[in-house]
Amino acid sequence: MSEMKLTFKTANEIIEFVNTVARYEFDVDVRLGRIVVDAKSLLGIMHLGLNSVLNLEIHSEECGELREELMKFAA
Repeated sequence: MSEMKLTFKTANEIIEFVNTVARYEFDVDVRLGRIVVDAKSLLGIMHLGLNSVLNLEIHSEECGELREELMKFAA
């Protein structure tokens, strides 16, 4: 498992994030405190809100390419 922190400033960033994560077959979760949502769920990510520091959990050891794509959202 790999982890990183991210934040979103606009709804368009969330849409881009979900579209990026959806291209990968492994499970990816986003956590805010005790709330955990599937990173491929647009409504779930929107529920967490903008400008919050979120913890991304990638459930795969072969996630280097995804991590590089998501660096623009790093907190």
